[in-house]
Amino acid sequence: MLGITQTGKHMEYYCLLLLWICCQLGFNNCFNIDTKTHKIIKGPKQAQFGYTVQQHVAAGGEKWLLVGAPYEMNGPHQTGDVYKCSINRRNNGCSKLNLGRISLTNVSERKDKMRLGMTLTSNPVDNSFVACGPLWSYECGSSYYSTGICSRVNASFKFSRTIAPAFQRCETYMDIVIVLDGSNSIYPWYEVQAFLINILQKFYIGPGQIQVGVLQYGEKVVHEFKLSDYKSVEEVVKRARSINQRGGEETNTALGINVARSQAFKHGGRRGAKKVMIVITDGESHDSADLQQVIKDCEKDGITRYAIAVLGYYNRRGINPEAFLNEIKYIASDPDDKHFFNVTDEAALKDIVDALGERIFSLEGTSKNGTAFGLQMSQAGFSAHNVEDGILVGAVGAYDWNGGVLKETRQGKVVPPKSSYSLEFPEELKNHGAYLGYTVTSVVSARNGRLIVAGAPRFNHTGKVIIFTLKNSGELTILHSLKGQQIGSYYGSEIAPLDIDGDGITDNLLVAAPMFFSGGLEKGKVYIYRLTELNRFILEGALEIHNGGQNARFGSALAPVPDVNGDGFNDLVVGAPLEDDHKGAIYVFFSQQSRILRKYKQRIAAADLAPGLQYFGRSIHGTMDMNNDGSVDLAVGSLGAVVLLWSRSVIRIYTTVRFEPSKINIFVKDCQRGGKDVTCMSAIVCLNVTARTAIPPAQEIGIKYNVSIAERRFNPRAVLDNPAKLQPQNLTLLPGVETCKHIYFHVMETTDYARPIVFVVQVGLQDSDHGPVLDDSWPTVMRTELPFWNGCDEDERCMPDLALQSTTDLMTRKQFCAQPVHSHGVFCRHQSEGRSEGLWRIIEGNRRRMVVDVRLENKGENSYSARLNITYTPNLRFSSLIVKDTSDIKIDCYAEIKPRNEKICNVSAPFMRAKSQGRPVKPWTFFPSKPQYHSKVSFRLEFEFSPTVVLDHVRVVLEANSDGEETNAADNSEEIYYSLNYEADLLFTRESHPSRYDIKSELALEEPGVIGPPFNLTFQIQNLGYFPVRDLQLNIEIPEMSKNGNRLLQISDFYIDKRDGTGCLPPQHAAPSRMATDELSHVSNQVDTLNLPFQCRVNVASRRDVAVRISGVMRIDNLHALQFRIFQLVASASVELSSSSPMFLPEERPVRHIILEIRKEGDQRVPTWIIIGSTLGGLLLLALLILALWKLGFFQRQKRRDEDEPAANGKVSEER
Repeated sequence: MLGITQTGKHMEYYCLLLLWICCQLGFNNCFNIDTKTHKIIKGPKQAQFGYTVQQHVAAGGEKWLLVGAPYEMNGPHQTGDVYKCSINRRNNGCSKLNLGRISLTNVSERKDKMRLGMTLTSNPVDNSFVACGPLWSYECGSSYYSTGICSRVNASFKFSRTIAPAFQRCETYMDIVIVLDGSNSIYPWYEVQAFLINILQKFYIGPGQIQVGVLQYGEKVVHEFKLSDYKSVEEVVKRARSINQRGGEETNTALGINVARSQAFKHGGRRGAKKVMIVITDGESHDSADLQQVIKDCEKDGITRYAIAVLGYYNRRGINPEAFLNEIKYIASDPDDKHFFNVTDEAALKDIVDALGERIFSLEGTSKNGTAFGLQMSQAGFSAHNVEDGILVGAVGAYDWNGGVLKETRQGKVVPPKSSYSLEFPEELKNHGAYLGYTVTSVVSARNGRLIVAGAPRFNHTGKVIIFTLKNSGELTILHSLKGQQIGSYYGSEIAPLDIDGDGITDNLLVAAPMFFSGGLEKGKVYIYRLTELNRFILEGALEIHNGGQNARFGSALAPVPDVNGDGFNDLVVGAPLEDDHKGAIYVFFSQQSRILRKYKQRIAAADLAPGLQYFGRSIHGTMDMNNDGSVDLAVGSLGAVVLLWSRSVIRIYTTVRFEPSKINIFVKDCQRGGKDVTCMSAIVCLNVTARTAIPPAQEIGIKYNVSIAERRFNPRAVLDNPAKLQPQNLTLLPGVETCKHIYFHVMETTDYARPIVFVVQVGLQDSDHGPVLDDSWPTVMRTELPFWNGCDEDERCMPDLALQSTTDLMTRKQFCAQPVHSHGVFCRHQSEGRSEGLWRIIEGNRRRMVVDVRLENKGENSYSARLNITYTPNLRFSSLIVKDTSDIKIDCYAEIKPRNEKICNVSAPFMRAKSQGRPVKPWTFFPSKPQYHSKVSFRLEFEFSPTVVLDHVRVVLEANSDGEETNAADNSEEIYYSLNYEADLLFTRESHPSRYDIKSELALEEPGVIGPPFNLTFQIQNLGYFPVRDLQLNIEIPEMSKNGNRLLQISDFYIDKRDGTGCLPPQHAAPSRMATDELSHVSNQVDTLNLPFQCRVNVASRRDVAVRISGVMRIDNLHALQFRIFQLVASASVELSSSSPMFLPEERPVRHIILEIRKEGDQRVPTWIIIGSTLGGLLLLALLILALWKLGFFQRQKRRDEDEPAANGKVSEER
């Protein structure tokens, strides 16, 4: 009952332990990004709140989240904006920064749909940040240029300055002053006023474009309105309609021009604006003497002058206008054909409105080489990246949508020329729209310092990334380029450098292809490039997911983050915002040494955080501790929300176990358990918690631990004294403070004392959902071995002394020949000829096995891991090992993964005991003195001979060894080597059909057409033995001719079984001679005939046979020519083995004969005299025989017997 109860308890314990381990594995799968206590900050979905996100530290050290909302409304316009969200306030505490209200001065801008907040990047150096609206545009004439704009905001959330490196003033950025001649000679005035209104309607008046001022002169100069008075065409036209003619007798044109130059351009004039003056007059000036100086001053001030001569006054009076025209041409800027106009009268002014407008607007608008301005649609700010001396912005629309990278510094903007990119972006691909600048970042190399990296995801449809340097002079040098592998994968749309070891040098460059197509689905892929010391980028592999759905867009966001798990290496978070049907997910990848682990460590799905989240992972940022617990936290953007994921501290639980006493002494039974004497011991389990990442020093950590003894057997060798200790125990620890517990147990009587007892401590956390998390690279199961005392001297070094002895059952020659059946054989008759008896053994024909009797003895100390190595020649097959005596030593053999002719056997595992020790190994142990004895075992090895591999020797090597140091190694091995002779057990037989032939007395009596009677001879060799017989020489002689050359037999067929290499040489037939008369009474194949020899090489497998069949006919014609009545033909066959063969035959050169007897029929009548003589002789012999019998009394014996019987009978009667 006790055994059953203990077994039940152990089974229950193992079930509970298995359940607990499974739970721990489930918890550890999430690792240290907390998905239970996250914080969600919500914002307007329609504003795309969460499109970008940045962790930010403001002035004073308060931590905020910056959240981009590129569709946010500001008044009537959808400008986009940036929210600042405090994580320490209730109700999220988010407020707009109203960056969409910031404008450039003197620019006619269009803020609607500028997508401010689409790009957001922070600068940890001064805690400023930059927000960009890449679709910000401004009006230039009738066009809108989307050059993009960025705003830098300082640590106090105050606007600092505007960043617009692609912005350039419009071609229409002009200050135009119209100088009207209002003297009396101008008539009618309404025609001049109509011209003024028409030309003003041609102008693009507004901020950043044209400003117009009008002054009228005659004798005096009057400012009708100044440059800065009106901001629109409507306002200017309205004012122009109210301008009346001032009149005057004089036309002081020089005065009017000078006032316009010196005053009109200063009243509201703008710095950098093109200065244009339009002079309209109808006569020569009265102050022409001042005109030269005035024009000179205008040239000095950079004023472009258009002069219009109205010839109405001259035409009406018939005056020659030559002098007037020359003066007007002098007023106009050179060349005259572009700046001078003349009209016949005031009414004709309307005819030059279009021409004048076109000439004014052609002042700018083309570069020096005549090509279109390349940054008009650049959308600078599509991406941004802070560097030491400024900020880099990607301009995807620059240079006809090939894109580019611009830079803004405090000294000004840096715009590389289009030709800088021509090497990697050739002109023939200009219409592909590479979108260079879709993303921009930088890497730091050990050799060249900072290098700029920009992506062009649409280049040649596969994408490209370029690495280059950019000087503030605008010189751009491309160093390397990386190309995508798949069309449409959007390779290069997201790029991130990763400094794994934190030494300031970039280790890996990550390039995303979020639309990469794999496995029939658009999943996404992130390429990993290693930056070498020579600034080469070596592709080392890629990050991919295999369980995501279609359109996962893995790689849409890449966020290098500081060391998350405390292993000293920085890590990576990758977003897949379209995974799980657009709910989204992020993946956390850890790094080791100089590489990113390809298998993600943690997947965080939006569906596991909160319902309703969409596009989770569209933006990610994680660089700081947001909740002041010392660990880096993650901010992840989604549609209308930002999720703050807290990192949990990573800890390790250090477990140590020591035992009292330190080893098990099974001979000391110092206590009783369950009525049995046992060995009592104790284990001291010490636990200590250390933090891999930051943790509050006074934070208590609740852990649980479980203690068990790993004994997978029905009757365990060791059992805990208190079964309750099998259940998980709770414990609260402080980091760095060790706590120890005593666990008492006892060891039962056992014979398995070579294998140590394993003490198992399993640790875990009480609350896996909150607080720290266990380092998953640190073991939670501590296995400590408690060894048994090995029974050797105090130095614990066992010195065994193994010895081997062996014999075999193979017969010597003497033993073989002593048997009566073999004693008269030819082999035994020559047994003493030149061979050593001790090295040779005989293998009988029917022997299949070889037996080796072995004795293994240990004369020294315990032999641990005692082994017996058995090596044997290929003609043996290991069959069995049987222990012969009653020893408790066990021998277990197994086949090694080596050649088949080797076996290794464990002898009495775990050790082969020798003699008892009489002294303790430690002060606390004591072994009672026992008599010394030697451990020995006798066993039998059986080998089976191979029926296919026949060698002339046999070799078996036995080697005994152990883990100890042998006292005498000389007797540890035993070699059995014998040369072999095999007895060939052959049955050699012959057969003839027929064996007797009768022929007619005359040839004419034979059947016509028949040469002679047929004959069939067969010789057969059967191998009755176990071993194959090879290279057996078979010699056959057939009596083919008589001595005089008469052919007696004609052989028609010779057949032998050609298998196993058997074959014969073709015979050489003798040529027959002329028929001669032979006197034959008896013919043998040795004397009276010429024989046909056959030589065959025969191989006979075990239990197989080889037959030779010879057939043919007798030559009747030749036989009739011979004189005989009866004679015999003898065919013979013999077999022999070569002297080099290991096999021998029982008889020397066995010979088998086949006799063919031939009889010739003739006249067999007996003469009469012979018959008469024979009859008389017979009668005479009969008479003589009767006479002799009569003389001997033969005919009287029965009469005397009859006479004697009555006499005898009478005598008997008398006696009665």
